Amino acid sequence: MFAAPARTERRFRPEVQGLRAVAVLIVLVYHLNPSLLPGGYVGVDVFFVISGFLITSLLHREVTAHGRVSISGFYVRRVRRLLPASTVVLVVTGAVAFAVLPGSRLTDTAWQLVSSAVYVENLYLARQAVDYLAAEVPPSPVQHFWSLSVEEQFYLVWPLLFVVWALTWRWRRSTGALTAILGTVFAASLVCSVLLTGGGDAGAYFLPTTRAWELAAGGLLAVAMADRELPELLRRPLGYAGPVAILAAAVLYDDGTAFPGWAALLPVLGAVAVIAAGRVPASAPLRSAPARWVGDVSYSLYLWHWPVIILLLAVTGQEQLSAVGIVAAAAASLLLAWATKVWVEDPVRDRRLVPNVRHAAVVVAASVLAASAVGGASLLRVEREATVAFDPAVHTGPAALDLASAPAPAALYPPPVTAEDDIPVLYDDDCHASHDDSDPSDPCVYGPEDAEQTVALLGDSHSAQWFPALARLADERGWRVAVFTKSSCAFTDTLIRRPDGGAYTECRQWNRGVVDELGALRPDLVVTSSSVMNGPVESVSAEEDGQVIADGMSTLWADVLEVSDHLVAVRDTPRTRTDVTECLEVHGDDPSACELPEDEAFTRDDPQEQAAADTGDGVTLVDLSDRFCVDGTCPAAIGNVVVYRDSHHITSTYVEMLTDDLTEQVDAALA
Repeated sequence: MFAAPARTERRFRPEVQGLRAVAVLIVLVYHLNPSLLPGGYVGVDVFFVISGFLITSLLHREVTAHGRVSISGFYVRRVRRLLPASTVVLVVTGAVAFAVLPGSRLTDTAWQLVSSAVYVENLYLARQAVDYLAAEVPPSPVQHFWSLSVEEQFYLVWPLLFVVWALTWRWRRSTGALTAILGTVFAASLVCSVLLTGGGDAGAYFLPTTRAWELAAGGLLAVAMADRELPELLRRPLGYAGPVAILAAAVLYDDGTAFPGWAALLPVLGAVAVIAAGRVPASAPLRSAPARWVGDVSYSLYLWHWPVIILLLAVTGQEQLSAVGIVAAAAASLLLAWATKVWVEDPVRDRRLVPNVRHAAVVVAASVLAASAVGGASLLRVEREATVAFDPAVHTGPAALDLASAPAPAALYPPPVTAEDDIPVLYDDDCHASHDDSDPSDPCVYGPEDAEQTVALLGDSHSAQWFPALARLADERGWRVAVFTKSSCAFTDTLIRRPDGGAYTECRQWNRGVVDELGALRPDLVVTSSSVMNGPVESVSAEEDGQVIADGMSTLWADVLEVSDHLVAVRDTPRTRTDVTECLEVHGDDPSACELPEDEAFTRDDPQEQAAADTGDGVTLVDLSDRFCVDGTCPAAIGNVVVYRDSHHITSTYVEMLTDDLTEQVDAALA
């Protein structure tokens, strides 16, 4: 994708240009409509192999011709060929995003612009992938720069390996040491990829350590083909097998495939086979003029297609492109790619406008500053839109439900542009366990050590969201609160699925550990709530799955009641639109445009209700649904207060304003 093709006839391989075309087109189709080619993301893996092959070929020729590697020359070429086009795309995309995206998406987009400009976008996304609070962050128009970041990180290390090899080349004239070095990188990275992917690491997809083996595969092929070609008898079948392997992965894989890991071997080996086959009858389509033209613009096409799609969706308000939108996005992407190649890539390369390290440094600095300036403008816009102060006279929240008439419309609080950050303090205190945690033996405890009463809060994030109200109640009464909450972990003894589909064994271990901890803590009151986003591993049907989870809840609740006299289970809160904060930004003057009918907000039964009935004495089920929904609808804002921070979590502001309602129910349970 990203290393520009060599231009002398001796080095030019038209089938590689055609392979670029295949790679970028399957990525393009996948992004236009994933159902058309559900595994089209493997095109990126094909690009990695191509880049590894071309860069290794270049460095290998340099060592064998001159006995050394010019590190400065290498990076000047990379800057000259890659940075001008990427800078243009980042700046234009950032400017258009500033104009058309809602403020709630601009903060993330701004930081991704800067991350992309300094080629750490993959690390940014890897961190975001394991951040539970970022689970519903919409895609940014520059997140596809993650793959360029992987390659640039590869370019930081790869030439240094050839510097080491050059020292042995001068006296041995052998590629054995180089093959051993590259083979070690390949094997170590592949093992890392398999282990992290198989272990369910959400960030594994973006890490350079899990992707380096794909580039190394192309590098090993370059070394093997430096002085020889495979026999014709082998090249012919490889010429057919390679494209079949790539297309099979693009068709058979989907978003549920554990990737990269072992699964990435199919497209990677397919790309290796195509390059190794070279000029054979099967590669004739790859050497055709149309394929070579698409290959020529593949770098710019990759850069442009994703922001075109994302920004078009934002402008039209669609979640998926229509048939007309697909054609328009594809045409615009191709036109922009051609224009960028003709007016940016070619002039900079052919006229050698970046002749030395000094000029390259200036280009790098200018690129980072330009992207940062656009990102900074977005952050300033968000800061301006977020300047709404809380006013109890107008921000009445749930109290408005008890009034004869609604309060006069006012600026919403928290501002929709920052509502997603209105979270309980326990997240900042690192008191909410992640998916991988399984040991609850060191809980966070709030309040005085000599408190007369102790409350335990346990469950998943839908329990954690009640912390502001519980903390305020505890503060008023001098109680102590111990927190045992964990992401996506409903308080049930049933083995449920992780968000990625695997068995959530850490959740079951955590819950059983919580019961043991409560035995030592002996709280006066236990408060819990859960939202079962993922059903049991042994799924049967929606109705039976709910009963199985309820049985698991009842089992644990009975254990809890052995060490505590009172357990309060808070019925799960309603769900709303996935774009609720964006909707409120657009319809701030009329929040009713963002509400949902109550039957859509509560689409399934809460197993806690059945568990409460099964457990019996000692359990109080608290239902505050009437503080979220009224007259058959569930508003997105009540009393000028934003209710939701995403599609299924409540803002801390609104929860804290429900303290009196929760207190009344808790007092009833204690009585």
